[in-house]
Amino acid sequence: MATFKDDGMAALTQVIDPELGVDVVGLGLIYDVTNDDNGHCVVTMTLTMMGCPLTELLADRITTALTALPEVNTVEINLVWSPVWSIAKMSRAARLTLGV
Repeated sequence: MATFKDDGMAALTQVIDPELGVDVVGLGLIYDVTNDDNGHCVVTMTLTMMGCPLTELLADRITTALTALPEVNTVEINLVWSPVWSIAKMSRAARLTLGV
């Protein structure tokens, strides 16, 4: 039986970083995704760098992907800088795609 975290992460694989052409889950940007009984979803994530010009675009796409799930009514993005993102957080497939 799939948990909400599994469903949420699966939905987020549809959110592609337009600069890198890899999904945000594969890039290792998503640290957690939860949903409460009221349908309030919280995504804890980071970015590859502070001041990323795609912050709002990614937030909009994340919100769209998650609100497509029937159990999600609202999305809150908790942007964190710890732990710090590094290439080591990327999936093997993402590293191969980017030639890392």
